[in-house]
Amino acid sequence: MPVINVSIIAGRPPETRLALIEGLTKAAVDALGVPADTVRVLLWEIPGEHFAVGGAPKKPLTPG
Repeated sequence: MPVINVSIIAGRPPETRLALIEGLTKAAVDALGVPADTVRVLLWEIPGEHFAVGGAPKKPLTPG
């Protein structure tokens, strides 16, 4: 049973997330020759303030 873990920055619409899940499932079916119902996709949505590149958060932190 393939398990695919994907981390993305939160905020994408549901239809976009669904398209990603469907595309990843199809890719696993095509590449591995497994039935679609055995593929597991875990989509982790990370808040922008918890995702940084080069030391800078994707979404600015608010002082608190």
